[in-house]
Amino acid sequence: MNMKKINFLDRLRYAFDNTMSKGTAALIMWLAVFTILIIVVASALIQWVGIRPEGDDQMNWWESMWQSLMHSMDAGTVAGDSGWTYRLLMMVVTFSGIFIFSTLIGILSNAISQKIENLRKGKSFVIETNHTVILGWNSKVFTILDELIIANENVAKPRIVILADKEKTEMEDEINDKIEDSKNTKIICRKGQPNNFHDISQVNVYESKSIIILSDENGLADQDAQTIKRILAITNYDKRRKEPYHIVAEIKDRKNLEVAKIVGKDEVELVLTDDLISKIMVQTCRQSGLSVVYTELMDFDGDEIYFGNEPDVYGKTYGEILSMYEDSAVIGIESSDGEVFVNPSMDRIVANGDKIIAITEDDDTMKLNKNRKSSNDFDKIVNIPEPKDQVFNTLILGWNHRGKLIVSEIDNYAPRGSKIKIVSQFDELNQDINEINDDIKNLEIQTFNGDTTDRKLLNSLNVDLFDTVLVLSYINHFNLEDSDSQTLITLLHLRDIANKKEVDLSLVSEMMDLRNRELAAVTNADDFVVSDQLISLLMSQISENKSLMKVFDRIFDSEGSEIYLKPINHYIKTNHEVDFYTLVESARQRGETAIGYRQVIHQFDPKKAYGVVLNPPKSEKVHFSDFDKIIVLSED
Repeated sequence: MNMKKINFLDRLRYAFDNTMSKGTAALIMWLAVFTILIIVVASALIQWVGIRPEGDDQMNWWESMWQSLMHSMDAGTVAGDSGWTYRLLMMVVTFSGIFIFSTLIGILSNAISQKIENLRKGKSFVIETNHTVILGWNSKVFTILDELIIANENVAKPRIVILADKEKTEMEDEINDKIEDSKNTKIICRKGQPNNFHDISQVNVYESKSIIILSDENGLADQDAQTIKRILAITNYDKRRKEPYHIVAEIKDRKNLEVAKIVGKDEVELVLTDDLISKIMVQTCRQSGLSVVYTELMDFDGDEIYFGNEPDVYGKTYGEILSMYEDSAVIGIESSDGEVFVNPSMDRIVANGDKIIAITEDDDTMKLNKNRKSSNDFDKIVNIPEPKDQVFNTLILGWNHRGKLIVSEIDNYAPRGSKIKIVSQFDELNQDINEINDDIKNLEIQTFNGDTTDRKLLNSLNVDLFDTVLVLSYINHFNLEDSDSQTLITLLHLRDIANKKEVDLSLVSEMMDLRNRELAAVTNADDFVVSDQLISLLMSQISENKSLMKVFDRIFDSEGSEIYLKPINHYIKTNHEVDFYTLVESARQRGETAIGYRQVIHQFDPKKAYGVVLNPPKSEKVHFSDFDKIIVLSED
C-alpha cells in the first residue's frame, strides 16, 4: 500500500489543528491573527491601490488601519463611507469582523460556561490553610461534620474541605439536608479521586490541620486497599510537606492493619472499626448505661477528654491530684515520652513534663482548685467488696464477619460456665465458631439455624430469660439497606415481646447505616443501637487531638482499666447528700478513678442522658439511692 506523501499544506494543517486543540486561548489567538491580517490587507489596498473615500486623498497608513479596525468592530460604521469602491472594501472588512467577533463571543461564552461548570463540579483549587480535610464519603461524614462544627465554635474562621468521587452539588445538597446549622464553620466540597495526587493537592492537604480518611460506600470488595492508597497518596507524594501530617483513617480488617501502619508510620492514627464496634457491643451489653457514658465521652457536646500541663502537680502522686480539680475529672497521665497511663497506680509520681489527662468542658477549664476546703462527708465512705462475677447467658440473633470477634471478646469477660446461644439463617455460622472454638475458654456455645425476623422463632427462644440480647446485621449477605431492614424488624419484635411480658431487655443491636439509626429509636439506655456513630465521634475527637487514640485504646482494651458502673452503696452510705469529692476518695481507696455517677430516677429520660452524669462539680452535694451507680475506671 502506497503511503501518502506529506506536503507543506499537510504540515501546516496539522500544526493548525494542534494549536486549535489547545483550547480557548489558542482559538482567541487565531481570531486575533485573522483580524490583524484583514486590517493589514485592507490598509495595504487603501495605501497601495488607492481605494479611498471620495474627497480624502490624505489618509495615511495608520489612519487606514484605524478605519479598518473600526469597520471590523462596528457594522454601522460603513453607513458613513463614500465612494463605491471604498464602500465595497469596507463591507468585506465589516463582514469579516462580524464573523470574527461573533465567533469570539461564542468562544468566550463557552469558556465561561465551562468554567462555571467546573466550579460547580468542584474543580478549583482550595487556598484554605489550617483546615480539616475529609477524603472519601460515607454516612459517617454527617456525624463527623456535626462534631467538628461544635469543636470549632471558638475557632476563628474554621474550614472543613471534603474531597470525594461525588458531584459537588450532590454533596452540598445532602449536607444542607442533614446539617441544620454549620454555625461559624465553612464547609467546602470538591469532586475528585481521594487517592489521586493531583486531586488531593487541589484541597491543599499540605497546609491542613488534620486529615480524616473515610471508606467509600461504593461496594468495593476491599475498602481497606482504598484507604491505604489514600494514605500513600498523601505521605509519599514528592511535593509533600516536611512536617508530619495528622491523619485519622478507618481500617475494617485487622489483617490490613500492619500494612497501613507501615505506610502511615507515625503520621496516621488508625481506627480498627470492626474490633472497636465489637468491643463496644460487648462492653455495653454487660453494663447498664455504659453506652451513654461512651457517647458522652466521645462527642463534643458537653465534656471531653483533654490533656494539660500543670507544673503545680509535679512531684505529687496520682492519688493526690484526683481531688485537686473542682471542674475536671482526672483519668490518667501522659508521660513526657508520650506513653499514656489510664487509672495508673495511686502511688505513681507525676514527673516533670508529664501531662494530666482529664474529662473537662474545655481545655481552659482544667484548672487546679487552690482554695478547696476538705470535704466533711468522708465519714460516709464505706468499703463493701464487689461480689464475684456470676455466670451470664447471652443470645445473639444474626451473624456477620464481626461475630467471631464479639464471641471472643465476650469470652474475655465471661466467668467460666457462662452460656451463649447464636441464631442465624445462614450456614457460615458453624464454620466460624469452629475456627475460634479452640480459643474459647469460658463460654458454652450453642448454634441454631433460623430466620431471626420470624416472630414464632423469637417467641420460642424465651428471650426474657437471657441477661443480654445482641442483634447483629446480615451485612455479609445483604446490602446496607436490606441488612438494616432485617435488624429493624427483629428489634421491633423484641421490643414488643418485652412490652407484652412487662420485662426490661438489655438490647444491643447493630445498624450499618447511620441514617437508619433514627428509625430504630432508642427507648432507654439499655436498648442501645450500635452503628458507625461512635466510630464517627471517635474519629472526630482524634482529628482534634492525636493523643486521644492512645487513651481510648487503653479504655477499650479488656486488659487494664476500663469503665465500670458499680453499685454506689458499695462506696458510700446512701440516702444522704454527699459531695463528689467523697466518691472520688472512696474510689481512690480501692485503686479506682471516679468520673461520674448514674441516678436510676432518670434512667428512662433521654433529656437527662438516662441519668448519666460525667465530671460533676466535686463540691456539689447529691442525694443518692441504693440503686444508683458510680462510674469508675477500674481493672475489674
